[in-house]
Amino acid sequence: MKPNKFLFLLFLVNFSFAQYNTTAKIKAVTSTGLNKIVLPPAIRSASKEDLSDFRIFDSKGIEVPYFVVRNEKETLSNSFEEYSIVSKTVVPNKSSSIIIANPSTQSINQISLFIANSDVVKTYNISGSNDQKEWFGLSNAQKLYDLNSTDKTNVIKTISFPLSSYQFLKIDFDDKKTLPINILKAGNYNHQVKTNSLQEIVPKSSSVTQLTSEKKTKIHIVFDAPQIIDQIAFDISKPAFYKRDATIYKNATRKVKRKIETYEENITYFELNSDTKNTFNVPQIFEKEIYISIDNQDNPALNIAEIKFYQIPVSIVASLNANENYTIKTGNNNLNEPQYDLSNFKNSISANLPEASISEIKQIASTDTTIQNKSFWQQSWFMWMCIIIGGIAILYFTASLVKDMKKE
Repeated sequence: MKPNKFLFLLFLVNFSFAQYNTTAKIKAVTSTGLNKIVLPPAIRSASKEDLSDFRIFDSKGIEVPYFVVRNEKETLSNSFEEYSIVSKTVVPNKSSSIIIANPSTQSINQISLFIANSDVVKTYNISGSNDQKEWFGLSNAQKLYDLNSTDKTNVIKTISFPLSSYQFLKIDFDDKKTLPINILKAGNYNHQVKTNSLQEIVPKSSSVTQLTSEKKTKIHIVFDAPQIIDQIAFDISKPAFYKRDATIYKNATRKVKRKIETYEENITYFELNSDTKNTFNVPQIFEKEIYISIDNQDNPALNIAEIKFYQIPVSIVASLNANENYTIKTGNNNLNEPQYDLSNFKNSISANLPEASISEIKQIASTDTTIQNKSFWQQSWFMWMCIIIGGIAILYFTASLVKDMKKE
């Protein structure tokens, strides 16, 4: 057998394994450019956990580069609220003062000053007032230093004082030894924690079993396919007061003395408590079946109205052409993570991108009910035939090579 025929048979054997199990379409985009696509749970369930088998192809079958954006459960944002500077007063060679209006109805205990670069150290006092006539001390003999930036013409200094709700704040600087400093603006940074939206995953089935002798409640959750779970939320209607330890576990197998045994492998622990919302962020779970065990001790079982499961959304960013047809293929365990040039620029690409969506998700299941609808090369018998032919080819090629070596 010639080497090229031998290689062709090996290609057939490899091709029989290199198949995707899920396909989908990207809905046509209206404008050409970068687009953000949120991956639905069905796609993530069919893919490898790290998405290394996820691919996009255009209408010509050419692979389209992308990079993955993993969202966070919470986003911290900072916004600066500028306060009005009511007045600035300077007494030469003695002192300078600045009065700042506090527009907030809430109490504050700090304020940020934008100060023009200066190589001096300033001592200052802070007082508060509601009418700018009668002033009350807040802080005394504090110091400002390191007022020089190497790359900007100003620095930002945040000064603290006792919590207060005065409508006006006055800062008096000691100018006896140095000239006044230039306060450009004042205000406060508002730190906001935003909880990002999660994707809900609906189980295929769930069942509750009361283990009376063990004083426990066991809940069995089954999904259509392995799902990624990042958060679990419980809705408990009764009793009014409770505090129970709970465990999430899965059934796993291990080999003990040449025998395979099943055991309970714990995944994480948490506490159900009537004083909390009973929403738990859990270490990422990627399972088709999980169990939840609740330790009731000597208490009656909890009345659980509902359990919801969520995952943190994952998006991909790709450059798409308007009105082009794109196909997604995933679920190929033989593939490794792709190396695209686009991923090197992810930090310089804006987060505010137009969004595209995925539709027509289809599972290519290898079940008895679908075998008759498959092409002959997708049948299991064809795979085994290729393996057998490949094995025979290897033996024949090896024997021919040995024979030729003996002749030489």
